[in-house]
Amino acid sequence: MAFVAVIGSGALGGAIAQKLALRDRVREIRLIDSRDGIAQGKALDIQQSSPVERFSARVVSSQALHSAAGADAIVIADASEGGEYQGDAALSTLRQIVAVESAAPLVFAGAGQRELIGRVVGELHVARLRALGSAPGALESALRALAGLALDGSGAEIQLRIVGTPPQGVVVGWEEASASGLPLTSQLAPHVIAALNARVSKLWPPGPYALASAAARVVEAIVNGSRRRFSCFVTLDSDRSRHTVASMPVEVGPSGIARVLEPALTRQERTLMENAIERG
Repeated sequence: MAFVAVIGSGALGGAIAQKLALRDRVREIRLIDSRDGIAQGKALDIQQSSPVERFSARVVSSQALHSAAGADAIVIADASEGGEYQGDAALSTLRQIVAVESAAPLVFAGAGQRELIGRVVGELHVARLRALGSAPGALESALRALAGLALDGSGAEIQLRIVGTPPQGVVVGWEEASASGLPLTSQLAPHVIAALNARVSKLWPPGPYALASAAARVVEAIVNGSRRRFSCFVTLDSDRSRHTVASMPVEVGPSGIARVLEPALTRQERTLMENAIERG
């Protein structure tokens, strides 16, 4: 089984470590933070819950970034102080990580890390298919929950896709959306869909638990394999939009993104997506 490094032991990093441990599909979760006391406390707390929750994953902590070496996936979360890794300080941290681990996929779990993904690809020359952001999956989940309520049902039955650049450049693929195997547009009135569309931007950013759940699913698919497709932040091809990062449907594998898929959109939805990507 796999070893996953989580960079940062803030609210998001701790939630990711806990989610991965509870799902018990990786061998070890290593919570890495310069303030090792906080990371150590969270790792110990999660580990001590294992007899109750009945998981066998090992949860440990470290202060040293080089302890991410050899990981099957590296999750970029949030520091115990200072929030999500962003900006120049985060880029410096990523530079050190890339220097010690040149192969593991980088999963950016935060809602505010879209720009950082582009900078890692553009400035640190990390292969664009190695770096992806899982936050769009959390936004997708929130919209599915609302659509389920509109149907007086469960969001678990809803399938839909979000693309573009949250929060203002979000495009929902309503035409391919479904609920219990039936087209969603045949079950929801146009004014209800319009109301849901109007709420999407207000659902951003998702909270740490939703972000952690989305990140855990993507990490598990990377390290254990999956046929599932995810909505993730990806750096688009340079001939399309240089170092622009947007949410797109992807398939993932041991090296990160295995394939970026073209979403099934109407002509109007595609125009909205292209405009959002052009704005960056």
